[in-house]
Amino acid sequence: MKRIVILGAGESGAGAAVLAKKEGFDVFVSDMSAIKDKYKKLLDDHAIDWEEKQHTEEKILSADEIIKSPGIPNEAPMVKKAIDKGIHIISEIEFAGRYTNSKMICITGSNGKTTTTSLIYHIFKMAGYDAGLAGNIGRSLALQVAEEPHEYYIIELSSFQLDNMYDFHANIAILLNITPDHLDRYDFCMQN
Repeated sequence: MKRIVILGAGESGAGAAVLAKKEGFDVFVSDMSAIKDKYKKLLDDHAIDWEEKQHTEEKILSADEIIKSPGIPNEAPMVKKAIDKGIHIISEIEFAGRYTNSKMICITGSNGKTTTTSLIYHIFKMAGYDAGLAGNIGRSLALQVAEEPHEYYIIELSSFQLDNMYDFHANIAILLNITPDHLDRYDFCMQN
């Protein structure tokens, strides 16, 4: 049985864990912070093994694949160890995309993502389409794919959520704008 480890037990991590369990993987969730009670309950309700306030190296580095929360940078010590060991690291959105044939409308850019995503979602709902709201707003895409699939997903994607995506394809992609932002996270040099 393939082992999936999820780093980070917030909205995306807990959702990815539920989908991985549903798809028959051996699942382990690890978070260096305290896990919110609602996510502990979700994990417990699905009989998913988890830990908080630590990373048990042998449990994490035994993964066949790691799903990394968008808030964890690639420079984090455990992520670097996994990369050095050759463990493939993906995002929750990348993982969820493997298990749905739904149409994906994805919105990204420096500013205006939430407003644009909310407006498109509202238009779809008012037009009578079966649509889910996911990504940086709404519920985890992976959790929706696992428990309440929709024909369409309107997804807000931050730059952090675009990290560790390789094969995911949006049916419609909207890039609103690009401005210097999150320069502490990205090795980026602006020239005047």
